[in-house]
Amino acid sequence: MGQMRVARRPIGATQRRVERLAIDEARELLERRQVAIYFGAVAAAAALAFLFPGLTALEAATNPALALMLFATFLQVPLAALGRAFARWRFMAALLAANFLAIPAFVAALSPLLPPDPMIRLGASLVLLAPCVDYVVTFAHLGRGDARALLAATPALLLAQMALLPLYLKLLLNDEAAAVAQAGPFLHAFLWLIAMPLALAGGVQFWSGRSARGAKATRLLSVLPIPATALALFVIVAAVTPRLGHALDAVQAVIPFYVGFAVVAPLIGLGAAKLFGLPAREARSVAFSAATRNSLVVLPLALAAPGAVPVLPAVIVAQTLVELLSELVYVRVIPRLAQDDA
Repeated sequence: MGQMRVARRPIGATQRRVERLAIDEARELLERRQVAIYFGAVAAAAALAFLFPGLTALEAATNPALALMLFATFLQVPLAALGRAFARWRFMAALLAANFLAIPAFVAALSPLLPPDPMIRLGASLVLLAPCVDYVVTFAHLGRGDARALLAATPALLLAQMALLPLYLKLLLNDEAAAVAQAGPFLHAFLWLIAMPLALAGGVQFWSGRSARGAKATRLLSVLPIPATALALFVIVAAVTPRLGHALDAVQAVIPFYVGFAVVAPLIGLGAAKLFGLPAREARSVAFSAATRNSLVVLPLALAAPGAVPVLPAVIVAQTLVELLSELVYVRVIPRLAQDDA
C-alpha cells in the first residue's frame, strides 16, 4: 500500500502539469487569434441580424453577456498587485499622466469637431476617456512592451477611470449631453455590471491564493476573457445592427474622429514616457495604454442612459472596430518608434 501511494503522487503531479500546459496553450492560442475571433464574432452577428432582422430577444442578453465579460476581464486584473505597481513610480506616473491628463486634454481639444447630437458626444467621450484594462496587455506584449508592468497597473487604471470619468464628462459635455448622463441609471449600471463583477473576481482571486481548488478554478477561468469578449461583441452587434439604419449617420460622423485619435494617442503615450525617462519596453506599454480604450467596459454605463439605443452602442462599437484594426498597425510601428537603447 505504501508503494502504491508513492507511485500515485508523481502521476497526480504529472496530470496537474499536463492540465496546466493544456490551459496555457489554449490561452496562448486564443490570444494569438483574438483579433480574428473578435472580427469573426462581429461578422457572424451582423449576418445573423441581416438574416433575421426581427430578432430582438438578444437585447435581453446584453447585460448578462457584458457582466460575464467584465467578470472574466477583472479576474485577470491582479488586484493584490496594486501596491507593487506603485513601486515602479516613474512608469506609473507616465501611465497616469498620459491617460488622465494628456488624453483628456486631447479629447477636449477635439470635441468641438464632434456633431452637437448629445448621444454622439456622450458616446465618443465615454469611450475615449477610459483606458483599456484587458486586451491592451496582450497587444503590448505583441508590440514588445512591458506587459507585466502594464498588467500590474491595471487596477489603478480601472479605479482612476471610475473615479474621474464623471468629472471629465461634466467638464467636456455640453448641458444637453450632460443631462443625458443621469446619475441614477449610471450608478445602477456601475453597481451591477462593474462593481459586482469586480467584487466577484476579487473573491475568486482571494480563494485562488488560499485553496488548491481555487487555484485550479482560476486557471480554468483564465481562458474565458477572449471567448467572453467575443460573446459580448456578438450579442451587442446582433442586438444593435437591426436598428443601425437610425445610427449610420452617427457612426459615419465619429469614424474620422476615432481615426485621428488612433494616430495621435500612441504619440501622446510615447511623449509622456519620454518625459519621465522610461526605457523602451515601458515606453511602448504607455503608448499602447494611451491608444487603447475601455469600450466594452463603459458600454453598460452608456446603455444606462435614457434613449441610448441605437446611437450610443453603435458609436462605442464603432470605436472598438477602429481600434482593433489600429492595434495591427501598433504592434509593428510602436516598437520602431520606441527602439531599445542598444
